[in-house]
Amino acid sequence: MNTFDAQAFLDSAGVARKMIAYRRSETIFSQGDAGDSVIYIQNGGVKLSAVSNAGREAIVAMLGPGDFVGEGCLAGQSLRIGTATAMTPTTALVIDKEEMFRVLHAEHALSDRFITYMLSRNIRIEEDLIDQLFNSSEKRLARTLLLLARYGKQDKPQRVLPKMSQTTLAEMVGTTRSHVNAFMNKFKRLGFIEDGPAGLKINNSLLNIVLHD
Repeated sequence: MNTFDAQAFLDSAGVARKMIAYRRSETIFSQGDAGDSVIYIQNGGVKLSAVSNAGREAIVAMLGPGDFVGEGCLAGQSLRIGTATAMTPTTALVIDKEEMFRVLHAEHALSDRFITYMLSRNIRIEEDLIDQLFNSSEKRLARTLLLLARYGKQDKPQRVLPKMSQTTLAEMVGTTRSHVNAFMNKFKRLGFIEDGPAGLKINNSLLNIVLHD
């Protein structure tokens, strides 16, 4: 099966959209905002988080180039259930909900491919939940770093991660910052990750941590 090419989808379908550049740490939309658009990430990275009634924040997903965010509005979510924040300088296409509906109804072949893409996202979310429930925090951190490096993508993995605080990683993994610091130091000693001028380099050998029983 061919990978869904979202950019080609948007171009070929002639979708009316506007391009917006977001600064690092800038909010794209906030929890409770009206769900009136779908955002396609062209470049950069986006953190999707949610806050409970008790005020506890959790990171729901980390998204990158080629991903959509805010697509829940197409399934009847009138309000945003989370907050999307640019982790790095990010360029995104903002598509009005009604315009997205129009294209999905008019372009059946493309809508089928979009559904396949969204199902793949669902599988990823299920895998994240299983990972959170059953794997150690060390394995969860290793898997998170590999996913952020886009390991296993058919296109070339980025391998070098933009600067990200250990506090953010701890929130994603569901552990403490001190544990993340200890694991990161261990990964560096073993040569699984390396500090570089452009950011953190993720080596494929980090997969050994994920696969090790």
